[in-house]
Amino acid sequence: MPSKIKIVTDSSAHFSDSALPERYDITVVPLGIRWRGRTYQEGVDLDPADFLAQLSEHHALPELLPPPLETLQAVYGRLARHTDRILSIHLSQAMHSTAQVAQAATQSLLGRCDISVFDSKSIGLGLGLVVEEAARLAEVCDSLDEIVRALRKQLTRLYAIFAVDRLTYLERHGLLSRAQRLLGEMMGIRPILTIEEGELLAMEKVRTPAQTVDKFVEFVLEFTHVERMLLLQSALQPTEQTQALIERLNLEFAQRDYPIDLYQPSLACYLGPNASGVMLYEAPLSAERRRAPYEVEEQE
Repeated sequence: MPSKIKIVTDSSAHFSDSALPERYDITVVPLGIRWRGRTYQEGVDLDPADFLAQLSEHHALPELLPPPLETLQAVYGRLARHTDRILSIHLSQAMHSTAQVAQAATQSLLGRCDISVFDSKSIGLGLGLVVEEAARLAEVCDSLDEIVRALRKQLTRLYAIFAVDRLTYLERHGLLSRAQRLLGEMMGIRPILTIEEGELLAMEKVRTPAQTVDKFVEFVLEFTHVERMLLLQSALQPTEQTQALIERLNLEFAQRDYPIDLYQPSLACYLGPNASGVMLYEAPLSAERRRAPYEVEEQE
């Protein structure tokens, strides 16, 4: 009987159930975050709430670093003692270089272990859901190719929208020019971002929290059947904007449970402090499908 496929990912993955990596024996490799003269390891020595709070007090921009090549080589080497197949799933290659480093690390085991590096084209909950699906499939399937094909189909059902408070983060990642950033700051503009084909893109702009809520609700209502949804914010307690969003969503959906969480330090390297967002996973269309947790109520 072939050995079980081992799953590897990076710390930018958000899991709805924090026990899931241990349950499925998923290896989570920490990303580095360089900020204010120090380098931290996400998920090891960096508290998300403290980091987001400190970001709002400083103008220095954090830099997201891939795991060192030697770290990934060591991870693959350790797992290769127990399996001959590894699936390494990482945040969007269009946003970061982690997948490229992972691909380079596979060369150290060429011919000894079949390692497939998969670009999730996402980050946060999107990456976490792809990893979760891969882990479930690896329990019942011993073909890397079949799992990868199934994951590619899943990518088409992942969506995200974000509102950013500090435009310097968008300038750093090439989404705004310096002139656009300065003008936006003068006018009090908050850009609305999305992820398309793995790229973080600016799509619209708003000026007030109420307008942000409007855009988020419009975004969610584009989907008739939503299987998973996560509201992201930078504070431990629900913000006024998040509460207003939930009130609006409650008018539209039959289900009343809206998970709220901090966005991770890795995502904060792109969004900055005081950002917000919605990440969702669309339910598959099937005549036999069960009722999705979030379905738009029909108006009488």
